[in-house]
Amino acid sequence: MQTVQDLPALRAAIRNWRSQGQTVGLVPTMGNLHAGHYSLLKLARARADRVVASVFVNPTQFGPNEDFARYPRTLAQDQAGLAENDCDLLFAPEVATMYPFGAEQGASIHVPGITDTLEGAHRPGHFDGVATVVCKLFNMVQPDLAVFGQKDFQQLKVIEHMVGDLALPVKVIGAPTLRADDGLALSSRNQYLSAEARVLAPQIHATLAQMRELVGKGHARRIVEEAAQSKLERAGFAPDYVAIRRVEDLSEPADGEREGLVALIAARLGTTRLIDNLQFD
Repeated sequence: MQTVQDLPALRAAIRNWRSQGQTVGLVPTMGNLHAGHYSLLKLARARADRVVASVFVNPTQFGPNEDFARYPRTLAQDQAGLAENDCDLLFAPEVATMYPFGAEQGASIHVPGITDTLEGAHRPGHFDGVATVVCKLFNMVQPDLAVFGQKDFQQLKVIEHMVGDLALPVKVIGAPTLRADDGLALSSRNQYLSAEARVLAPQIHATLAQMRELVGKGHARRIVEEAAQSKLERAGFAPDYVAIRRVEDLSEPADGEREGLVALIAARLGTTRLIDNLQFD
């Protein structure tokens, strides 16, 4: 596996592959990789001749009181894991490569509408940072396809909207969430959980499953949401939102809708913020 940090080396490698008629898949990450990330790599490998993984902790998607400074940076470990999982090239740029005019002075992409709710409402500016860095990576790598995990469901929809609106020649693929045996979605932030919190954390997935079941039985959406929030609060969680939305655009469904829906939860457990979702069909 080749590791590059600068843009000319990245483009030279991809130009060589293109000259041989090979397709390119991209898996964007912020590093501290785990089995969930490697499942994205496997999916990209099945769809493309060559696979590029990026590792970049993007400063513009973190708010002023979020965990940018303490976000785990484990590049050597990530290099070894990517090499073991059949990655062709690791792109690990410095901030100056991604933001040559500085993170505060660079161009920014805003995807209206779908970024105004749920995560967007609780983390203002977060999706501007996500959309901007993903668009930059698409321009740098120029992949045929890119794979993103469905655990960050709203992020996936924002990227799909951006690609469609800007007519970017990239096929966006959503990969199923990889879970621990007890249902907890794999995440780099799980390592922040205390032993006691780790025991409680799977209740998020269990609550999502219960929400899906109740809506399927005809219970009113708002009542299901309120009951789920109360259940999590009693268990010691501090929910930011507990919501049922349409898969297509995350708009609020009408009462009686049972298909094409997704339940989403974001909640703090101790000092750790967890997100998860479950589609209804």
